[in-house]
Order: sequence, then C-alpha cells, then structure tokens
Amino acid sequence: MVEAVTADSSATQFPVSVDDVMTVLRRCYDPCCQERQVSVVDMGLIEQVRVSGRQIDIDIVLTTGWCPFSLHLLQMMEEEVKRIQGVEAVNVQITWNVPWSPERLSAMARERLRLPLEQLLPLREARLAREQQFRESDR
Repeated sequence: MVEAVTADSSATQFPVSVDDVMTVLRRCYDPCCQERQVSVVDMGLIEQVRVSGRQIDIDIVLTTGWCPFSLHLLQMMEEEVKRIQGVEAVNVQITWNVPWSPERLSAMARERLRLPLEQLLPLREARLAREQQFRESDR
C-alpha cells in the first residue's frame, strides 16, 4: 500500500532511503494503539514516503477525520524521522482524498486489535438479560 518514491537529486554524504524512514515509522504509534504495539505502518496510515536528498515528505491517512491525536501523530513522526542521520527536513501531511479502511491493517495489527470473543460474549449475554428484564417490567 505504501508508495515509495526516491528522487535522485543531490546524493548526500548520508544517503537516506525509504526503508530507513519506514524503519523509524515502525516505532511511531497512534496513542490509541501504543499499548498493543501497533505502529502507524501496521495501522496502514502511511500512504507515501518521498525522499529527495535530505528532504523527507510523508503522506498519511487517518482512521477518521475526527482523530483527536492527529496533531500529536504528525509531530511525533516528524521528530522521529528527523533523527535519521542525513535528514534535514521532514514534512508530514494528511491526505484527505484516500479513505482509511480496516483492509489497510497488517496481519499483525489485525491480530493485536482483534476483540477477544470469549470475553465479549458474557457482556453481550448480560446486556440481553438486562434488556429482557426491562421489557418485562414495562408490561
């Protein structure tokens, strides 16, 4: 899903590759997924990485346009990528014309974010029992 673009402008003393950037991004977490160690890469948020000399441009998609952590996410990614030797400037921007969907999740992310059905079934049963009691008390 990630489109990698490396421009051959001004080969630097410390060449930076798209793989270098992706390695760093695998250590960046949306606060909602940090506890389960699901990176922005595994969430499928990275749309494109462009390397042009010492300039890195990253396009991301959000799981929702209302994401309360988007600013934090942009800043974290920029700060982490700037730590790569040879990087002078990083521009992370949101791509609004590409929708995020669960199909963008990696297999590992899908596994880690899956809700455990065995824990959810008792909660469902309790809710159904409460609803039944409420209906019976209305009669």
